[in-house]
This record gives sequence, structure tokens and C-alpha cells, in this order.
Amino acid sequence: MTAFMVALVLVVAAAGLLRWRRPAWYWLTFGVVLATVRVLVRYASVMDACGLTVPPSRWRLALARVANRPVPESRPPRILRLRPTRTGLILRLKLRPGQDAFDVAASTDRLRHSFGMYGVTSREVRSGVVEVRMTGYDVLKQVQMPANTDTHPMRVPVALREDGSVHYRDYRAVPHGLTLGATESGKSVYQRNLVAGLAPMDVALVGIDCKQGVELFPLARRFSALADNPDTALELLEALVSHMEEVYQLIRAEQRISVAVPDAEIAADIWDLPDDIRPVPVVVLVDEVAELALFASKEEEKRRDRIITALVRLAQLGRAAGIYLEICGQRFGSELGKGITMLRAQLTGRTAHRVNDETSANMAFGDISPDAVLAAIQIPAETRGLAIAGDSTGGWHRIRAPHTSLRQAVNTCNKYANRTPDVPALAAYRPAAGSLPPGAAVQDSPRHSLTFPAPPVGATASRQALTPAMPETE
Repeated sequence: MTAFMVALVLVVAAAGLLRWRRPAWYWLTFGVVLATVRVLVRYASVMDACGLTVPPSRWRLALARVANRPVPESRPPRILRLRPTRTGLILRLKLRPGQDAFDVAASTDRLRHSFGMYGVTSREVRSGVVEVRMTGYDVLKQVQMPANTDTHPMRVPVALREDGSVHYRDYRAVPHGLTLGATESGKSVYQRNLVAGLAPMDVALVGIDCKQGVELFPLARRFSALADNPDTALELLEALVSHMEEVYQLIRAEQRISVAVPDAEIAADIWDLPDDIRPVPVVVLVDEVAELALFASKEEEKRRDRIITALVRLAQLGRAAGIYLEICGQRFGSELGKGITMLRAQLTGRTAHRVNDETSANMAFGDISPDAVLAAIQIPAETRGLAIAGDSTGGWHRIRAPHTSLRQAVNTCNKYANRTPDVPALAAYRPAAGSLPPGAAVQDSPRHSLTFPAPPVGATASRQALTPAMPETE
């Protein structure tokens, strides 16, 4: 008996220590079993207390009266499946007649308290079937991405959602995106994860970094074109517009429209073209959009109008040509001038880290969901990397990207530097990098200078030698 008590005390102490120091390990060893038992035992009473039951039907009441039996109890939704995951439980419910998915969504906070879980979210899978995802611990406190993710071309896993699922940036489904975040909010880490995820893919990366290149130029070996000031950015954007028009001419030439061609084979964008002639898709990353919209003189105002016009044209017409925009900034509001709200309307994907004012949150989510605006302005300053992600459907999630240092992102870009495509229209803006020594991409502290070719005639860019091992900035 004494040995049993000692063993029990040790197990309880180990469980308590794991729950405090390693919540993920605690969940996989003890938490998942305890939570499953708790949900199954309390299910009927919790559903009744939350108002998620329906009274017995008339035929059941009549049958009880005929058989002289007690009146049947109210019935909760039927459990179709209870599946444990590495972060929580997934409960799939079949709703009773008269119930609605909104009833379950409105009760998620009460379900969280009743089942003793960290978080509960719900979504409607199909008519009459609701999936309730419960997390056993704070998965966003220390983000650990799963080893295996469902990646496809132009689909990048960039963060973890609060329900434990992976948040993807899918350019085929959501072509253009807006990412906002104040200084030290984690926006740069999110951007590094995006670049590191795109680096192994067959895609051309184009960067506009008006902070003299401190964010994107260290990753230059994987970029097909880079600009570090508004003047070069204007020329680069207009070159992209010309490239877009050439791609459309190629699609027109290869549409194969005739009576004998099935509809499925008619080309309407680059993804309908044969692989051997398909142009490489282009992702344009603008690090600080406000720097492109500000002006202090008449000449700068003309340049600003041309830049915004080019961005709006790319946002409106670029998807079919395989050109996708990723607009980032600390501040995004209507005071940036005409054309900004028109540009915002074309940016379907919205991600907002901690912002300093409610106006920026409204520009991100005001036309999508008021709840997302409230969640964005409530992000605390100490949780760097926490963000609200939403789209035009009105749905939104709390996400957090895993911390990726600038050194790690540089190593990834160096490793896949050979996958950088040559885009003839952007050749004048491609940074010229020296050759890498063997194994340089996986070292922790190599410093290799990058030199840039002379700008084309009329360009006003001043490009200087940069090194990929620059100080990390958030």
C-alpha cells in the first residue's frame, strides 16, 4: 500500500510539473484521457444547462403514455465522432430538428467552462452537422507547427490558429492580402515565414522595401527583383504591369477556343496553360505601403499617384496573370490619399497584428466583421506575433506565427537560391549576388556581400552592397 501511494504521488507530481512546464506533453500523456472522460460523462447535463437540447417529440410522448412509462427527457445533439488531436479534441455533432449551428456557436464560452478546456470553437460542416474543436492548452503561447502540413503549389503554412489547426496563405484561393502591424508587433516574423515558405516553390519573389532594404534585401538571393526606394518601386511596378499585359497576350494566344475544344481545356489564366509554356507566378511583397503613398512636393505627388495606380491595376487584374500582392504596413488609413480604399477593396486576405489605433483595425476588418476589429485592438503588447486573420467571408481567427530569426530566413533563401526564376521583364531589378561557398546556406554566421547591377536608364535607385547577416528586426 505504501509503494502504491508513493507511486501515485509521483505520478500526480509528474503530471503537475508537465502541465506547468510542458503543457503539450501533459496533454498527450494525461490531459487527453481526462478530457475525453470529462466530456463523455458531463455531455448530457452540460448540453441541457446550455440550452442545447430539444424536448421529446409528440410520438415519443404518445408512446410513453400508451406504455405507461415516464416522460422521456430532452435530447442533446447526437455525437457522431469524438477524435483526440495533439492539441485538443474534435467533437462532431448531429443537430436535432429545430436546432441551429448558431446556437452551438453562441454557447462555446459556456462549453469551455463546463468541459474544463482552454478554448472552444465551432463551425458548420454541412447542414445539420457541427464540428466543435476544443483545445486543451494555450497553443499560441509557444507555437509548434506540426511536422506534416498539407502544402500545395502557392499554399504556404505560415502560422498556427488558436484551435490548433494550421493557418495557410493560399494564393490560389485568396490572391491578394493586407498585413498590418505596429512596431514590435511581429509583422516582420510573419513576413519571414511567408518568404521561407515560398522559397522552395516555383515562384518569383518581388520585393519593395522602402526602409533602405533592411527587411527584404538580406533575403535577396531568392528574390527576382528588389527595390529599396519609391523611385525604383515605381519603375518596378510599371514593369510588372507590362509583364502582366504580356502574360495576357500569351493566354489569348493559347486559349484554344473552337467548337471542338471542351470548356475545361479553354485557358482563362496561367494555371490553364500547359506546363511547358506557363509563366512563373509572381508574389509581390511591399514591406511598408505608407512610404509609397506619402509625398511632400508636387513631383512626389505625381510619383505617388502612379505608384498607387499601378498597385490598383495589379490588384484588379493580376490574379489571372499569376501576380499576387502581399501589402504590409504599420499604418493603413484613408488619409494616405486617393486610391487607398480602392486598393484595400481588392485585398481579400486581411491579417492584423497589434495596431496603435482603431482606424487601422477598421481599415483591415471594418468591412468584414466588427468582432474582428474588437479582437485586433485588444491584442496585448507583450504577445508579439499574435494576430487576427480574416477574409471577405466574415470569418476570422487568432493566429500566431512561429518565431523565425532573420538568420534562419536568410539560410532558407540561400539554400533555395537556385530556384530563383529569371523574369525578363524584371531582369534590370534583380540583385546580383556573389557565389555561395559549399554549405554556406546552413552555417550560422557566414557573411557574403551582395552587389547590385547599375539601374537602367532613367532609374534613380541607389543600390549598395548589403550582407544577408543583418541585425534582426521585428
